[in-house]
Amino acid sequence: MTHSLKPKALATAVFSVLLTAMTTLAVVSCSTSKPIAQDSAAANKAARVVAALHNPQSRYVVVVSHRGDWRNYPENSLPAIESVIRMGVDMMELDLKMTRDSVLVLCHDGTLDRTTTGSGPVSKYTYAELQQFDLKRGHGIAIPGLKIPTLRQALQVCKDRITVNVDQGYDYYDQVLAITEELGMTDQVLIKSGRTVEEVRRKLAEHSHNMMYMPVMSLDNPSATSTFDGYLAAQPPQLAYELCFGELTDHVRQSAKRVLEAGSKVWVNTIWGSLCGNYDDDRAFDSPDPDKVYGPILELGTSIIQTDRPEFLIRYLEKKGRR
Repeated sequence: MTHSLKPKALATAVFSVLLTAMTTLAVVSCSTSKPIAQDSAAANKAARVVAALHNPQSRYVVVVSHRGDWRNYPENSLPAIESVIRMGVDMMELDLKMTRDSVLVLCHDGTLDRTTTGSGPVSKYTYAELQQFDLKRGHGIAIPGLKIPTLRQALQVCKDRITVNVDQGYDYYDQVLAITEELGMTDQVLIKSGRTVEEVRRKLAEHSHNMMYMPVMSLDNPSATSTFDGYLAAQPPQLAYELCFGELTDHVRQSAKRVLEAGSKVWVNTIWGSLCGNYDDDRAFDSPDPDKVYGPILELGTSIIQTDRPEFLIRYLEKKGRR
């Protein structure tokens, strides 16, 4: 004689069996699988990127997202950061400003007008006063409830998941460092400037533990030559050099070669044509052969690229075997 279960009882029984199986599988997996790698260079994404940055021989090209995913979210916002982390970006470039009550916040412009519903200088407001304004998308539409984040908030999102490039932040070096030290992520943050090597050495000597540092060189500016030479002559070698150029000339190629020979990495911005000899992201995106645009940049020995099209660049680099 057979007995049939009512639908509700049948569902309960099936769920019980599935739950038991899943629990057993979880226990077996935990007891037999290897733990997360203990090597700090492999423990998280940020650590792996830092290891590549410190390895002059690495062919891995580090992709830096300019202000985050500003095509889909407000620039320098927490959702824009989360989006590029999902894309697999290696470094988040962000810009800093300081409020009237000395809170570091993410904002590129000196004023609020373009990126928020507010107006006037960021420095005119306290952080609490900034909360009355909403961030705007690139096409000027405000996102209700989305506010300017603090540097601390942004770094908390980034920690161990993506490295950080602090732009427009060297003037706040001490304040930035205090936050990175408190959060335990100083080694995951890169800060840069166009200051001389002597100035930077004095600043770094004030602290026992420092962020990564990179000089920015405008190769079209003859007055920057002595600054460039000073860095190249300094020991130990710089981690990397950000090279900016309006035209890809023999002078640029020779400068990149000098950087590589010094044991440093070359960083190029493909965000605007004026910074990379017109071998920029939009030109690559519109080209039937992106290699004709990104190829000459890689031929310089570039291993760090700041981009406005991170997903597109990542796919290109994967096809080239550079990631």
